[in-house]
Amino acid sequence: MAKAYLAVRAEVPEADRARFDHWYETDHLPWALRVFEARRAWRCWSRTDPAVHVAFYEFESAEAAEAVQTSDAIKPLVEDFDRVWQDRVKRRRAVLEIVQELEG
Repeated sequence: MAKAYLAVRAEVPEADRARFDHWYETDHLPWALRVFEARRAWRCWSRTDPAVHVAFYEFESAEAAEAVQTSDAIKPLVEDFDRVWQDRVKRRRAVLEIVQELEG
């Protein structure tokens, strides 16, 4: 089985960026890491499009990453995100599976 990632891409309006950044850092990312039982998690802001924020959660397999999306564990996280950000922040999820890895 290959490593896989759950990527959550959010489009954050400039007016919400500072609050979103703090909330994701102190609340959402640590909570999701714990609930998902992921190996690790990190997040990025796009340098190309400053409105784009992507959080990554690493799993042992694509199956594990996919299972999180349909588990009961994700429901409180989704509900909290929707409650806090309502329709101001759009997000999409994708499972990405490593198919090749090189080291230089």
